Amino acid sequence: MQTKALIAMSGGVDSGVAALLMQRLGYDCVGATMLLRPGNLPGEARGACGSETEAKAARAVASQLGIPHRVFGFADRFEQEVIRRFVQAYEAGRTPNPCVDCNRCLKFGALFEAARELGCACIATGHYARVEKGENGRFLLRRGADPQKDQSYVLWSLSQEQLARVRFPLGDLTKAEVRELAAARGLVNAGRRDSQDICFVPDGKYADFLLRYTGRSYPEGDFVDRQGRVLGRHRGIIRYTVGQKKGLGLSLPEPLYVCAVDPTANTVTLGKEEELYSRELTAHEVNLISLPAIHAPMRLSAKIRYRQSAEPATVSQPDADTLRVVFDSPQRAITKGQSVVLYDGDTVVAGGVIA
Repeated sequence: MQTKALIAMSGGVDSGVAALLMQRLGYDCVGATMLLRPGNLPGEARGACGSETEAKAARAVASQLGIPHRVFGFADRFEQEVIRRFVQAYEAGRTPNPCVDCNRCLKFGALFEAARELGCACIATGHYARVEKGENGRFLLRRGADPQKDQSYVLWSLSQEQLARVRFPLGDLTKAEVRELAAARGLVNAGRRDSQDICFVPDGKYADFLLRYTGRSYPEGDFVDRQGRVLGRHRGIIRYTVGQKKGLGLSLPEPLYVCAVDPTANTVTLGKEEELYSRELTAHEVNLISLPAIHAPMRLSAKIRYRQSAEPATVSQPDADTLRVVFDSPQRAITKGQSVVLYDGDTVVAGGVIA
C-alpha cells in the first residue's frame, strides 16, 4: 500500500516540483493549498502567497500531475498568529520575521493537523533544506544543497515530531535543476517568478501597511543621539528599524543610522555606523534541534538574518528559554525580533528570537 503524503502547494514552481518528485518516489499524493488572505487585508496583497490566485495555479499543477487537490481556509489563524504578531512587534520597536511564524503556525502547524485528518503519514514542501536522522536518534535539519536558495534559517522552529514527518524533496537540488524538471514535465508554472518580500506586504512598505491595517496613527517623536540630545523629529517609530540610513528626513553634517527604537519614550536613537556593531546577543523562544540542551559553551556559527552569512561564535544556554551568543567579531545591526540560527557546519543546532 502506498504511503499517503500531503504536498503543500503554493502555486509556485518549487512546490509543484516537490509534488512531482514525491509522486515519482511512489507516494500517494494529495495537493494542499492554504487560503490565508483575511478580508480586511489591503487589496494589493490579495494576489500573493495564500491567495485565490495562487490556489488556482496550484490546482492547475495538481491536475497536470493527476493528483487530488484540497484548499484549506486558514485566514483567521494566519491573521491571528502571523499578521497580528508582525504588527505588535513593529509597534514594540522590534523587526519580526513573519515567515518563521508562518512556518511554525501554519505550514507545519495547521497544515500538519489537516494532513493527520486526511490520513497522510507525512507532509512535503518545496523548501530548500534537508532532514536526516542523527547518530543520537534525533532528527537533524540541514542546509539545502543550493547555498543561494537554502531555507534552513526560516525552519529553525520545527520540532522533532514535525521533522520526523516532513519531507523536503528539493533539498539536494539547485534552483536551476528544479526549473529544468518543471520544464521537462511541462508544468504550467515552470517559468513562474519567485515571490519576493513578505506575502502580505508585497510592495515592501511595512509602515504603510501598518497604517492601513490598524487604522491607527503613530505619533511623531524625537530623534536623539546616544547622549539623549535631540537631533530632530521622527514620523512615528513604525517607520524605522535598526541599521536604517535612508528616509530619516534630517539634514545632518555626517551620515547617521538608526541604532535603537524605544516605543515607551517614543524616541529613535541615531548614531555613527560604528555604533551599530556589537558582539553579543540573547535570544528567547528557543528551539533546540540537534541536541536536547547546550550544557557547556559551544563553538558554532550564528546567522542573524536570512540573507547573511553565519559567523563564528561561542554559544551558551543559561536557562531553558535563553541563548547567549558571543561573536568572534562585531556584527552589524543585531536587531530585536529577528531570528538567530545556530549552525554546526551544515546542521542547524538551534534557533531563537533575538531579544
